[in-house]
Amino acid sequence: MFSTKNGLEYKYDLTQKKFQTAFEFLKRTDLAQLEEGWIELEGGVRASVQHYSTIERNEGSFETHEKYFDVQYVVEGQEYCGVCSREGLVVKTPYSESGDITFYEDPELSGEVLLNAGDYIVLAPEDAHKPRLVAGKKMPVKKIVIKVPV
Repeated sequence: MFSTKNGLEYKYDLTQKKFQTAFEFLKRTDLAQLEEGWIELEGGVRASVQHYSTIERNEGSFETHEKYFDVQYVVEGQEYCGVCSREGLVVKTPYSESGDITFYEDPELSGEVLLNAGDYIVLAPEDAHKPRLVAGKKMPVKKIVIKVPV
């Protein structure tokens, strides 16, 4: 647990250098021009520049990661990201160490966060998420997913 000056307790300290590295990267003015692929930052932080079309809810799967937080930032387009706790989820595809990913069956109940261009979401290892979901109509999206080591 991390305690703030006013006594509030949080599980994670997003002011750590590794998170600041991620957030500083997102301040770049050339994000829309970046080529698809991986960009190594510092302290084990790395960014994945992605281009894709949004998908229907039944096409994706909830996922979690063990070694990394995800900071998912939408550069262009719009999508929903499904979210819920990983607790109690039924594993669909067991954990892959090389991909640092586990896939799950859809839970009975979950939420969604609408991400417009310029929005981001921080997802911890216990946060199951289902990204790339259609928001209104299918559309191309440019997104940067920054992997921050736990």
